[in-house]
Amino acid sequence: MPGSWNKQLSAAQLRILRDKMTEPAHSGRYLNNKEQGTYYCANCLQPIYQSKTKFDSGCGWPSFYEELPNSLKYVTDSSGGMVRTEIVCSNCGGHMGHIFQGEGWKQALGLPKDVRHCVNSLSLNFKKD
Repeated sequence: MPGSWNKQLSAAQLRILRDKMTEPAHSGRYLNNKEQGTYYCANCLQPIYQSKTKFDSGCGWPSFYEELPNSLKYVTDSSGGMVRTEIVCSNCGGHMGHIFQGEGWKQALGLPKDVRHCVNSLSLNFKKD
């Protein structure tokens, strides 16, 4: 399915998922979502995150410390003059965001891992439990 794009996606979602752009900080509909449920890839609807792994990092995008097993692929991204780890849906290749490690979240918030998945809301759909 890589390269296959859901006809229901908005132009803004395509810019993020397909073209690897980033939504403006503090603009995403899931940034402050506190409901229990599952986040899915907005393109192919593969489950990506459980809400219990979401935390408030203050970065302006939804943050998670762990994905569901086999839901993401990690890709080295050297765009923008820096080297980062991009996360993409393992099923369709849609761009989710980037991963940042070693920022101190495990100690600061008592999370099980010191990792932050910085994810675009437009890359996701959410369904309540």
